[in-house]
Amino acid sequence: MEVWLDFTAGKDFSDIDSAMIENVQRQWHGESKDVAEVEIDGFRGQEEAASLVGLVDWILLRCSDWTMIPLENIISSSRGTGTRIAAAVSSSDDITGAGFALEHGVDAVLIPPKIDLLNYSLAISNQVASKERTPDQAQSVLQYSEVTDIAAVGIGDRVCVDLIDTLELGEGLLIGSTANAMVMVHGETVPSEYVPTRPFRVNAGAVHSYCLMADQTTKYLSELVSGDKVSVINLRGTLRHSTVGRVKIEKRPFLLVKYSDGSVSGQAALQQAETIRLVGYEGLVSVTNINVGDRVLTRMSTGMRHIGRELDGVMNER
Repeated sequence: MEVWLDFTAGKDFSDIDSAMIENVQRQWHGESKDVAEVEIDGFRGQEEAASLVGLVDWILLRCSDWTMIPLENIISSSRGTGTRIAAAVSSSDDITGAGFALEHGVDAVLIPPKIDLLNYSLAISNQVASKERTPDQAQSVLQYSEVTDIAAVGIGDRVCVDLIDTLELGEGLLIGSTANAMVMVHGETVPSEYVPTRPFRVNAGAVHSYCLMADQTTKYLSELVSGDKVSVINLRGTLRHSTVGRVKIEKRPFLLVKYSDGSVSGQAALQQAETIRLVGYEGLVSVTNINVGDRVLTRMSTGMRHIGRELDGVMNER
């Protein structure tokens, strides 16, 4: 994390000497070709900052009423884009908050030219640098996890996701109550003597569940709308994109399936029906026939998410 000194008009420079300036990365005098300065005084300010992500080298955020949520949102949207985020702060608490927001923090803090704030900022910068040298590595793999429990949990709102193209046998969506442990729910492409196939449909589960989107973010099933692009996965773990044509929500009975790979645990609330299938170690298995000890295909991750975006870090969901 870089430390910038704010030398704009009206600042008191008496507390800073030349030796201290050598420890900062930038002296801010109000403008620079590589920095876009944005005032955050409401949602429109956040939208303006978000619109600049990926277009400029730096975004300098000034919050009229310092709050963490807009800063976290901009940090999240900037990850992997090449745009770095600086935040104007004026207290030690704000420096700490900005430095470790979402466990990543901003790329720079802009502080008034005060010796106590400078020393504190440099200390936080060193802590951030130490953490970055040994980061928690986010992992995402397709693997079989053991079913640890299955139980009826009552009536809830079930979401069917209907796509605008046809699913092949062996394709489905990644669904889960936790973003770090999603299970592959197979499409309704398997013939049954009781109901016809719906080769465009995945009976995905309860409204609170996450669904993996085409851009590798997640959305709650309750948020899906026509036109959204989701990730369709096959048995080999290959992903392709498909577009949601319709979302259908109805009251249905649910089973809660819990699973674990030994280090990461997850669960999925799925409709109690024979046509809902997961991918077992020996083939497709109806959710009504799953037993404790069975193995089902899952996608595990040790990262964290903010507004659906995956980030390095630690998150515990149960």
